[in-house]
Amino acid sequence: MNRKRLAALALSGAMALSLAACGSGDQGSANTPDAGGETASGGETYVVGICQQMTHDALDAATQGFKDALNELLPGQVEFEEQDAGGEYANCGTIMDGFVAEGVDLILANATYPLQAAASATADIPVLGTSVTDYATALSIEDWTGTVGGNISGTSDLAPLDQQADMLQELFPDAQNVGLLYCSGEPNSVYQVETIEGYLTEMGYTCTQYAFTDVNDLSSVVQSACDSSDVIYVPTDNTAAANAETIANVVIPAGVPVIAGESGICSGCGVATLSISYYDIGYTTGEMAAKILTGEADISTMPVEYAPTVTKMYNAANCEALGLTMPDDYEPIA
Repeated sequence: MNRKRLAALALSGAMALSLAACGSGDQGSANTPDAGGETASGGETYVVGICQQMTHDALDAATQGFKDALNELLPGQVEFEEQDAGGEYANCGTIMDGFVAEGVDLILANATYPLQAAASATADIPVLGTSVTDYATALSIEDWTGTVGGNISGTSDLAPLDQQADMLQELFPDAQNVGLLYCSGEPNSVYQVETIEGYLTEMGYTCTQYAFTDVNDLSSVVQSACDSSDVIYVPTDNTAAANAETIANVVIPAGVPVIAGESGICSGCGVATLSISYYDIGYTTGEMAAKILTGEADISTMPVEYAPTVTKMYNAANCEALGLTMPDDYEPIA
């Protein structure tokens, strides 16, 4: 454990109080490290700070997968300090500053805001991102080669956007107008919408972007999208995921189906998705973390990794409400 922890107890305690409303500690293992930096069995111990952008099923699954991997690969050797930023970038910055002052051994940045905040806070502590769609967009990297370099790497939640466009065409070949619904404050959502719009336009669809700022204007923007769209596409957008029920309360009564970028959004407001497993990418990130902590790998040379498989899934309740029948190769969302 980094010895700077003891020198930073006062700052860490103050931060914990200020973030009590949106943060929680989690040791993640029954065999917790002793204060001297070793477990009871004498193995080296590590402190890992986790900053999750907000609470929703996909991000929760990624965090759990990350913790499970480290607990399995380094049993009893990892102490987790877990904070939830409540969807606010400012909170991410405060959390990351606390992790840096404390001198944690590694940071997990779960989603784009935490990744950006971590990149601003430290160039020394290893930072692994997860649930980040496009690292080049998030970190303003030109000439992307697949590796961030420096002290940052991680995993991406990007499902193939060309295949998602193919899915929309397979299910709604006669549709004409596609609404692209996303949060304007999330750079990765902007990237996804602009990319899939190109594919859909080539297929002959007329696409219109509907950007909402936050939950305050979400319902009105969704209603506008419903009024002019035969189908709506929602990318892997954290604000949409956290407010999928709000979207559902507009699109289902309006009779407009939603193709979602991931299963968490689909389970709330969608009819179908081509989804990755967030637990799996979180687990992969944990495997990367174990290699970094033990010195087996150098984070500066680790390429960003992607989910190995995608699955066609559907929301049975929403399909029934809209009178839709999915093809046999689609799996119901549990």
